[in-house]
Amino acid sequence: MTASAEKYTRQTLLEVHPLTPSLFTLRTTRDVGFRFRAGQFARLGVTRADGSTVWRAYSMVSSPFDEFLEFFSIVVPGGEFTSELSRLEVGDSLLVERQAFGYLTLDRFVDGRDLWLLATGTGIAPFLSILQDFEVWEKFERIILVYSVREAKELAYQQLIRELVQRDYLAEVAHKLQFISTVTREQHPGSLNGRITHLIENGELERAAGVPLTPEHSRVMLCGNPQMVDDTRALLKQRDMQLSLSRRPGQVAVETYW
Repeated sequence: MTASAEKYTRQTLLEVHPLTPSLFTLRTTRDVGFRFRAGQFARLGVTRADGSTVWRAYSMVSSPFDEFLEFFSIVVPGGEFTSELSRLEVGDSLLVERQAFGYLTLDRFVDGRDLWLLATGTGIAPFLSILQDFEVWEKFERIILVYSVREAKELAYQQLIRELVQRDYLAEVAHKLQFISTVTREQHPGSLNGRITHLIENGELERAAGVPLTPEHSRVMLCGNPQMVDDTRALLKQRDMQLSLSRRPGQVAVETYW
């Protein structure tokens, strides 16, 4: 993929925080003209030693109202983009395309009572952006954030999730949020154990939430491992929950980064 100078801006890396040897967060400056809806993604570019630029799509963790941009990344061993990205330091440049993209936004749903946000790994990023935007708190009576990781040390942004309910502008609606973590490769106090698909199949996820997954009341957003997204979509389809399209509103929304 290529992008002309007119299509991108050069932003400065403000912070880099390693979470594990393969996970890190990064924060950059934000061009004053860059606009996005909570849940959308940006195309980021890194310049290699040979002068060429590699581009990848990353969902914003930050809210549309923050003065910075924040992203959550995994290091893919040998990956041409993340290997370069993980070597960047504070003060280095990162290219950001001027236009935001994506359809994992609240306008995918025309109705609904309960919003389920199902994420694996770095797929939690767009949901954190959505939860920092007041729109979601107005639109739904219940918000269930489900975060699945392999090991407990990969449970990112726990402080942000805890602090959300303490923000002044959310004081009257914070009770709507329920956070459920699930760890697949070990037992972890306070977390469920198992993949999201397994927990839906055996009913454990709904029992933990105290809320049933139904086409009448539930709206579901999926982001993360492509296999999880595909398998969960198939399970929801068995419950008459369909992908929401502009021409046919439904109960499920996913993101496509390509």
